[in-house]
Amino acid sequence: IMSTVSQRFATNLKRLRTKMGLSQMDLSSKAGLDVTTINELESGKRQPMLKTTWKIANALKVKTKDLL
Repeated sequence: IMSTVSQRFATNLKRLRTKMGLSQMDLSSKAGLDVTTINELESGKRQPMLKTTWKIANALKVKTKDLL
């Protein structure tokens, strides 16, 4: 079962990534994360860790709270 935080994070991540016209691979490169990590976060299979959230927010040029 996906937690509410994971669901919200997954929804926001995908929305912000697609809004910027980035593929999961593009975002993984910009954030310095594995593409599998991005995929699992977007599908809610992985809980977002603080450091990962920060890296993604930085890559998307948004505040971490925009992802949460």
